[in-house]
Amino acid sequence: MGDIAKGVLGGGWALVVGWVLPAGLNLAVFFLTVAPSLQRTAAIKRVWPDTASQAALLLLCTAVLFGIVLNALQTPLYRILEGYLLWPRSAYDHGCRRQRARKERITDLIARPDGRTPVQRALLNEQLARYPLEADQLAPTRLGNAIRRFEEYGHNRFRLDTQVLWNELSAAAPVQARRQVETARTSVDFFVALLYGHGVVAALALLALTSTTAEWPLLVVTATMLCALIPFWYRCAVYATDEWAAAVRAMVNLGRKPLADALGLVLPQQLSEERTMWQLVTRMSRRPYRDAADTAFAPYRAAPPDPNCPLHPQAPSLGA
Repeated sequence: MGDIAKGVLGGGWALVVGWVLPAGLNLAVFFLTVAPSLQRTAAIKRVWPDTASQAALLLLCTAVLFGIVLNALQTPLYRILEGYLLWPRSAYDHGCRRQRARKERITDLIARPDGRTPVQRALLNEQLARYPLEADQLAPTRLGNAIRRFEEYGHNRFRLDTQVLWNELSAAAPVQARRQVETARTSVDFFVALLYGHGVVAALALLALTSTTAEWPLLVVTATMLCALIPFWYRCAVYATDEWAAAVRAMVNLGRKPLADALGLVLPQQLSEERTMWQLVTRMSRRPYRDAADTAFAPYRAAPPDPNCPLHPQAPSLGA
């Protein structure tokens, strides 16, 4: 029974910490600061619990429900913060120009280290490392660039497109490497869910000001504090991507060979040949099959076992 419980909790750890917990925190803020101003409305009266135990149960069930919904919507939620979704073209271009200028400014500061301590130079290099290497990969937001830097890592180093082959790489990579990626992403999920929840609760607090029973000072302070915390949680999410990036790099570096083995390929010794191989694998994953693929992959396929080898099961006996 203990092993079963451990497996269930281990499999749902990312969901609980990354999405359910911040949903519960935001709901707690809502129940403590916003809900009292709405308790006398007819809609709230029908669902408001009568006892403290019922209130706790309602909070738990609602947190789990919202956490599951947020987890299911994580892709569009991330894309909005990265600048890919619901951004007008003009805003997208303006954001890219700002991020490009910021990257160039950091690069210039690193090139002129006079008067800066080693710690200050290290911090500048840390900021620069949160940007993708290729100029055409820049995103319009800091979070978008911080995530894009490790999305392009496999392709930039080995021509292994992790965006296309992520499921295959995850299945073949060592268990510890996969666990590190999941744990590192959970921290970013936590801050992303927290800032979205703050925005919703702040909007509800402002909406509750229209109620006749509204507690104005409490609602105004709540909305102001939550809005002030949103940029802070956003920065925390950006900083938390450092561990996520390191975990993805480790999974690419350690998972390349198991992935090649699982695909029936032999990892070349020369990096240039390996880049060509992964480029072919990525292309093959995107395009329909063609007979030319057999010829293209021939140099990277494992040689069939020699029947005359003494270790082969069908080889003649050495004493025959």
